Formats: sequence, structure tokens, C-alpha cells
Amino acid sequence: MSADRSASYSLVIPVYRNEENIPSLLAALDDLSAKLDHRLEVVFVVDGSPDRSFARLAEELKARSFASQLCLLSRNFGSFAAIAAGLREASGDYFAVMAADLQEPPELVLEFFRTLETEPVDVTLGVRTNRNDPFFQALSSKIYWSLYRRFIQRDMPEGGVDMFGCNKAFRDRLITLGESNSSLVGLVLWLGYRRQLVPYERRKREIGKSAWSFRKKLRYLSDSVFAFSDLPIRLLIFAGVLGLAMAAILTLIVVIAKLQGSIAVPGYTATVLSVFFFAGLNSFGLGIVGSYVWRTFENTKRRPNSVILVKEEFGRRHE
Repeated sequence: MSADRSASYSLVIPVYRNEENIPSLLAALDDLSAKLDHRLEVVFVVDGSPDRSFARLAEELKARSFASQLCLLSRNFGSFAAIAAGLREASGDYFAVMAADLQEPPELVLEFFRTLETEPVDVTLGVRTNRNDPFFQALSSKIYWSLYRRFIQRDMPEGGVDMFGCNKAFRDRLITLGESNSSLVGLVLWLGYRRQLVPYERRKREIGKSAWSFRKKLRYLSDSVFAFSDLPIRLLIFAGVLGLAMAAILTLIVVIAKLQGSIAVPGYTATVLSVFFFAGLNSFGLGIVGSYVWRTFENTKRRPNSVILVKEEFGRRHE
């Protein structure tokens, strides 16, 4: 990589249940630092991990060739909040985000920085061309992101985004968006700016098990829907229009049946059907409206999305 020797690079890595990955991760970062002329700063954000990830990093970072910051959050806030916290603490000219499990290759970080330095772009997005995951996991992921792109954010690349890089101007704007119960990747796409997709092949996970559970995926989808799309409101309006149409047809049928003397108990069928249908519709609508109200309430409290409990620095930081 032909790097600008006056530039510095910050890499943010959220850490959760990654104790076993740390030796191979640090070795890969040593190699990455050498390729960047030792102008790399790595910001580790331990997201309330229940294992010894923080203690092990604190022990081993002292002997590494790259400058680093080690932040421990006061509890588990989620990977997006951890990344945002790391971006706020980072001090470089160019920034990138990488997972601690090394399923995304460190070489992609080099490509991010090269692109940001040499091309007229503000943001780089890592796009998976292939993923070495089990068949059903890969299939469910494909369906998930297809629905996401169709109904939530059409700018989302196929297969989603796990890694991204950006320049300082974009980082400074991104960290001002402090909304709760949102998606960091969604905010990256929402901001716009000049983007470039960088393809890569996702590696097979060698150690441990992913903490990206079905529950977390469902929460991510829910936050993305309510934060970036009015789809639930449009569905509710459609259901309301459909209900009115059905009520009109039912009314016509009941009137005709009444005139023909076919109804023994006047109004019973129409009343019961109407009560069930509109009671269900009202409950569904209140649930959707309540979701928006709750998110609005959360954002009005202005609570931080993460809290750093401990922060340590290792090596000399590049000014």
C-alpha cells in the first residue's frame, strides 16, 4: 500500500466473547501495522464481555508494535453501540471497523484505507461475494437481507454490511447521531456521502461460536424497521382501507339478507364479525404506534448509548 506517511489510521474492534481469538487477532494486527508503516491505532471496545477478553488484552497489548486503546463498557450495550464508542475515542485521519473473530480478512482494512486515501470517496463498505457458512445459515441470511433491501433500505448491499471505513469528516458527522434503538449501519447508509463498495470473501469461523443470535437479528431488524422505514404505518393504512372495504361489502350483504328475511337474529353476525375484525386491527395498530412512541421517548431521555467503565492506552499514539 502506498500510504501517505503523514496520515494515521484508526481501527475499531468490538470485543464480546472473543477470549480465544485474541492471540491470532493480535498477530494479524501486528502484520497490519507493519504494512501501514506502524501508523496504526487500534481501539478495542470490550462490550461487557463475561469472559477474560479485557484482562487478556490488557496483558498482551503492552508488547505489541501498534498503538492501542482498550475500553471496557460498564455492561453489554451491543456491537453497534460499542463501535460508536470506539469511533468517538479514535484519533486517526482514517477509520475502519473490523470484527474480532477474523471472519472478515484484515486485508480488507488495507483496501479501505487505500481507497479512502486515493479515491474521491468518504465511506467504504465491505460487500461479501461469498460466505463460508453452513447452508441453512447462509440461506436464512440471504432471505433476511433480501427483505431488508426491499422493505427498509434499498441502498443496503446484497448480503448486508459488517465492515466499513470512513474519513474523518464522515466519522465526525456519524458520531453526532446519538439516537437510541437504531442501527449504526443504517445510519451510515442514511448519511449518504460518497460511497464505494469493496468486495471480499468472508472466511470460515475457526474458533468459538458467533454471538450474533436469532434474538439479536430480530432486534436488529425491528430497530431498522422502526428507525428507517414507515412500512408498518403503510401496512396499517392498507389494513384499515381493506377493513373498511370488507365492512362495506358485509353491510351490503347483511342488508340484502335482511330484506330477504334470511337473518333470524337481526345484526348478530355482522356485529360479531365487525367486533372481532376491528378489535384485532385496533390492537395491531396500537402496537405499532406504541413502538414509535417508545422509541421517541427513549431518544428524548438523551441517555448515552454506551458508558466506558475503564480505559487504558498502550504504545505511543500518533499525533
